[in-house]
Amino acid sequence: MARSRGNKIELTAYDDLFETDESRAEAALSKIREIPISEIDEFPDHPFKVLMDEDMVGWISIDGTTINYPVMQTKDNPNYYLKRNFEKEYSDLGTPYIQEDCDLLSSDNLIIYGHHISGNRMFGALEDYKSKSFYEEHKTIHFDTLTQQGEYEIVAVFKTVAYSSEGFRYYDFVHAESEEEFNAYVETCRELALYDTGVTAEYGDKLITLSTCEYSAANGRLVVVAKLLK
Repeated sequence: MARSRGNKIELTAYDDLFETDESRAEAALSKIREIPISEIDEFPDHPFKVLMDEDMVGWISIDGTTINYPVMQTKDNPNYYLKRNFEKEYSDLGTPYIQEDCDLLSSDNLIIYGHHISGNRMFGALEDYKSKSFYEEHKTIHFDTLTQQGEYEIVAVFKTVAYSSEGFRYYDFVHAESEEEFNAYVETCRELALYDTGVTAEYGDKLITLSTCEYSAANGRLVVVAKLLK
């Protein structure tokens, strides 16, 4: 995994992602070292860079959960990793990926999708966030890229339905056209929240939104929204 530790990136092994023993990613993970992020360019064989596929944009992890995966993005081929693993081979697990119209540097909201897999695999682990007591022990999300080590504080956890006029189209909010639009998104997230976190976000904050299936309704979604800590 890639994990923030001060100003360093640390890689360790993770489970249930790769389906072959000789994958390029696992070979990269064998070259574990710690290097200040500001010096990564001086080390072309740094594990995080070796692991980087042309589609890989970062790494997501949540302490105390099984969420510990690379994050992909294919802007010209939406949902490419819905049924593909890191090696681009077919997999029911898929690989977490960012919505195609999100930009790592400029978007106000990065939307990351992952399958709800039993056994707390992929984003199935988000199911535990239905419990406030679980949230109280797992309030932050790590999303690291080559240029930023990001720690995000959870603002709201909610359920909704996709592709329906009755649901909240959270996936439409990527760039805030105005302060009013940003505030309206955050307010709706908090209104739908399963419990009050006591956390909100202000215009200018950068958000991350994790989305997975939720099976209490047709096309149900479980959504976790968090803000980047400055």
